[in-house]
Amino acid sequence: MRRSVLDSYAVLAFLFHEAGYEKITDLFEKAVQADQDALIAAPNWAEVRYIVERKVGPARWRETRHKLLGLPLEVIPADLSLAELAGEIKSTRKMSLGDCFAAALAKQRKAHLYTGNPEFKAVETDIEIVWL
Repeated sequence: MRRSVLDSYAVLAFLFHEAGYEKITDLFEKAVQADQDALIAAPNWAEVRYIVERKVGPARWRETRHKLLGLPLEVIPADLSLAELAGEIKSTRKMSLGDCFAAALAKQRKAHLYTGNPEFKAVETDIEIVWL
């Protein structure tokens, strides 16, 4: 199984059963079988948290956090190398900084990036996008 990166869009689609959530469910099932976690950059994890809290409140975030941490999903810290690559992407593309971190992680790890966010069209020649 090739490495996979999720952006906040993909995780939120999974959590709220929005368009494309089946692909994320399938990805998690394959990740368990392959004993290989999907990845999410720490800034994208932060996006998931604040959006969940705004939608359903802090108590539900705690439940959701517990659920997410029980999945084959690894939160990758934004170290200097990842931050430099995200900054490079941001300097040449019209994308949010959070999206640049997801793209940078996918590029760094040579991974598929799961998203439904059209901003990622700006990098689909650089990384492989799995559209939800």
